[in-house]
Amino acid sequence: MNENNIINEVLGKIKPVPAEQQRMQEVADRIISLVNRTAAGTGLTDVSGMLVGSAARGTWISDEHDLDIFISFPEDTPEQDLKTVGLNIARQVAADADNREERYAEHPYVHAVFGDYEVDLVPCFRVGSAAQIKSAVDRTPFHNLFILDRIKGLEDEVLLLKQFMKGSGVYGSDLRTGGFSGYLAELLIIHYGSFMEVLQAADGWKSGIIIDIIEHGNKQHNDPLVVVDPTDPARNVAAALTLDRFAGFIDRARQYLDSPAIEQFFPTLSARLNDAGFDNTTSNRGTFLMALVFERPDLVEDVLYPQLFMLHNSITDLLSRNRFTVQNGDVWAGDRETAVVLELEVWQLPPVKKHTGPPIWEKSHAEKFKQKYLQDRGFSEIYIENGRYVVDIQRKYTNATDLLYNEIHTCRLGKHVGKSIKSGFKIFQGSELLELDDQGFREFLTGFFHLNVIP
Repeated sequence: MNENNIINEVLGKIKPVPAEQQRMQEVADRIISLVNRTAAGTGLTDVSGMLVGSAARGTWISDEHDLDIFISFPEDTPEQDLKTVGLNIARQVAADADNREERYAEHPYVHAVFGDYEVDLVPCFRVGSAAQIKSAVDRTPFHNLFILDRIKGLEDEVLLLKQFMKGSGVYGSDLRTGGFSGYLAELLIIHYGSFMEVLQAADGWKSGIIIDIIEHGNKQHNDPLVVVDPTDPARNVAAALTLDRFAGFIDRARQYLDSPAIEQFFPTLSARLNDAGFDNTTSNRGTFLMALVFERPDLVEDVLYPQLFMLHNSITDLLSRNRFTVQNGDVWAGDRETAVVLELEVWQLPPVKKHTGPPIWEKSHAEKFKQKYLQDRGFSEIYIENGRYVVDIQRKYTNATDLLYNEIHTCRLGKHVGKSIKSGFKIFQGSELLELDDQGFREFLTGFFHLNVIP
């Protein structure tokens, strides 16, 4: 299939047809009208709803019916009023939703489901310019204005880039994914001009590349990709993009340029690991798998995952300090449980441990070391190696599981994760991991072993 045929087929799958576009707009208009009526009913005639994000810009992918509706308050509104009154309006608007929940970012907001439409109802300040924002969400309407002024005629290019990023596993700026946001994809299209030109540019990217569309950046950033926000000279739109996601996009771009295939937009992932597949994989790798499992804290993912990553890094450091070599590690969060999963090259050590003391010429320290181990001998007499006193002593932990079980309290846990762990945790080993009754965990394990990488 040639490139044009691929592009046309992809667009045929992802571009909303006019009827779908009309229905999306009707739902948005209805909810905005309800926001306005609800606000007016409480005497707030200067509070209004507005549609932002990809739905407002015509850059949303078919069947992804996500609406970002902001509840806009005057700039001089007290912050506490915005939180309480804004949340109350959002609650009333979502009263008849099929499902709704309150979520918390910088300000509380309501996530509601109306049929097959997912709606975020977000209070914000209506400020005069992006330089006057009081919270991060206040910047979004200015993103809208910038994109709408420049995206006309490029909507299909944005759709192609978004779907390509999804197929490459690099789309989503949430802290779990660490990929490209929709706004970032739009800016790349505006800067380079088309989907193919973005890929061609990415072929030559190196870590640290800077894109400043209106040439107003005023701050240094230490990120793989720097795209200066046209509405804020100090902000990097690509700040959430990790080095691996950045490199992954470059790799996929090169593959497509070399050999275009529709499968790169819609990859077929490997089936979830079944019990036999898990046993074969771990047996062939010859490593040891363990998981710290505990109850999931009641947090949104962008608050939960930084704590999980911190815990993962701290556990890895604990194991490494004690000579248990970690081959691979990641974190997972399901609806009920959370896990830090580690694959170890070395998980069992002998009872004996070499303990090295100070150089002999550091007399005071050397004598203290010598006296201590003359009285408390281990597996050997004190001997000299490379000019230092050395003694072979009893290792405190010979098993990685015992170490983690007894020393988890010394790790950096994070407030909410720490509270959950203190209320109870389990350590699963090897095939015990299969006891986690969650299909999402099987999918996680497939990715953990890198079994779903596009060939």
